[in-house]
Amino acid sequence: MKIIMLGAPGAGKGTQAKMIAEKYSVPHISTGDIFRANIKNGTELGMEAKKYMDQGLLVPDELTVKILLDRVAKDDCKNGYVLDGFPRTIPQAEVLDKALTELGDKIDYAVNVEVPDENIINRMGGRRACLACGATYHIAHIPPKTEGICDVCGKELVLRDDDKPETVKNRLNVYHEQTQPLIDFYSAKGVLQSVDGTVDMKDVFASIVAILG
Repeated sequence: MKIIMLGAPGAGKGTQAKMIAEKYSVPHISTGDIFRANIKNGTELGMEAKKYMDQGLLVPDELTVKILLDRVAKDDCKNGYVLDGFPRTIPQAEVLDKALTELGDKIDYAVNVEVPDENIINRMGGRRACLACGATYHIAHIPPKTEGICDVCGKELVLRDDDKPETVKNRLNVYHEQTQPLIDFYSAKGVLQSVDGTVDMKDVFASIVAILG
């Protein structure tokens, strides 16, 4: 079962990807994690990616797909995997599609977690993070025991720049421009399944499980 997670930043697709991976005993693969692992292990692909990253450039699609294919060729992926954060653009999807076809393989499901922009802006604006220990909270859904103070280490909680409304709006604009077309791409392939991401996390997961069976 090979699954791609789609959805705007803050739609909760990462959380759902982890839950899917756990339930179906398949790895949750995030491109950021693979890059970091390859760089840490000093692999040839990792070193090549690092050259771009050190210059603040995006890693080219072909190289990203090479690193991804190297990861999904590992034994733990023989029953499938959940891709989170890739592909982000049509060219990436096409390169991935071509590479998988050459291996006699394909994506089984593209799960789109649908959440209106307005909900995402409100949702992310409520996030609070502890810069000292990395713990995260939400003022409405997962509040700290003491307002503004981290439960874990007692340091002050902050609203990260990434979660500020103006930053979130910019990220959503980029998403609609670059990633939204993927919904049409996977719909045309007959593998797209959409779920309502505005309901409780457990209900979103139940909808996904009903699709995957």
